[in-house]
Amino acid sequence: MKKYILTSLFLCILIQTGFAGSNKKDSKFDFTGSRDPSLIRGFDYNPPNAVPIQHHTDWWINYDSSIVDFDLDLAKSLNLNQTRVFVPYIAYKDDKQNLPIQLREFIHACQKRDIGVMIVVGSGPWVKDTTLRPEGRKWAKFLVDAISKEPGLRFWDVMNEPDWPPSPKELVDRKFENAKFMANTFHELDPNTPVTIGMAFVDGMIKLADYVDVLQFHNYLQTREEIMNDIARAKEFAAKVHKPLIDGEIGCVARANPYDIALEEHMKAKVGWYIWELMIVPKEWGPVQGVFYADGTVRDPSIPAAIMGFFRKRSGDILPSVPDREGWVTKIINQGNKWLIDTNRTWKDGLNIAEIQANLLESAQLTAMRIPPTYEVEMLRKGDINFKALKKLIIKFQNILKPYELPQKKD
Repeated sequence: MKKYILTSLFLCILIQTGFAGSNKKDSKFDFTGSRDPSLIRGFDYNPPNAVPIQHHTDWWINYDSSIVDFDLDLAKSLNLNQTRVFVPYIAYKDDKQNLPIQLREFIHACQKRDIGVMIVVGSGPWVKDTTLRPEGRKWAKFLVDAISKEPGLRFWDVMNEPDWPPSPKELVDRKFENAKFMANTFHELDPNTPVTIGMAFVDGMIKLADYVDVLQFHNYLQTREEIMNDIARAKEFAAKVHKPLIDGEIGCVARANPYDIALEEHMKAKVGWYIWELMIVPKEWGPVQGVFYADGTVRDPSIPAAIMGFFRKRSGDILPSVPDREGWVTKIINQGNKWLIDTNRTWKDGLNIAEIQANLLESAQLTAMRIPPTYEVEMLRKGDINFKALKKLIIKFQNILKPYELPQKKD
């Protein structure tokens, strides 16, 4: 009898645990393992051919899979694992028939490369006129119906930076109320996908913390200390409320927020991040942000290096390069001087001198790389013969090189 009771009890346990386990769904709220937000290495994304003003909208309407695939391969080459992408309300209004197809195609392209997707939900007229909120709910339902079942979807970012600009207060209050409304709407319509709000500041993140599953702040601060303190404050609050934390936007030349410094501090703090942005979009944020040009080249190699975890040395024991160690600075200056006074000088010889000068300047980091010296030489090579311009370039390069000349040993 005792053996029968024990056997029955064991079978009951197996039934309860076994069958419950087999029916258990993979929860997107499981923030462990590969879904740990601290492991996010992300990027905000617009294709490089995006049209100005409506750059978040145009590329959805004119979706080009060849461009998107090329860009995502670049992201994958840097081991980036998430993207944050804006889907404006106007794209829905302009082409609601094709938008779900394009959204799914994009998510599938990302999933193929193990890149998760955060959808940033664009604002609509209901922000100013709350009587239009049914239209906002309709927009949310459209998105949920279109892609909520996609495994590649990671988060709904239900509003971008409702706390920016910080005034006028009346507008900020309206945007905060919209963020709350959209957060509640997405929670109701899609309880399986985590909700976040891309707050511009930690203060705003704290104010709307009750409405999100994942806390999000943005950081474009100017000094390393400010960046560190901002991250520390965000982490302290996240620990207090027991919610995961991410930074949805970092890196901007025009805000003295270098990618490599911002990335280093976030990695040290173990906070997941998204850089703004992957591609250099010429007519939008391209002059101050972005990693890759449309052809896959980069403007600043320190950015992809930092993404991969390699940072410029800034401590006291730096070993500066010595470009004239083997006499090449002296040699090319002498060659340049001879070419400048030679009445029989040739175009090709002058270009070769300028190229060697440019290579010394770049490899030894002797000059700013805003316009690379090798670029200036290449433009002359591709253009018409212009001795005046070439002479001016050689003199410019020599003036930068001269301070690095070393006294040469006599034979």
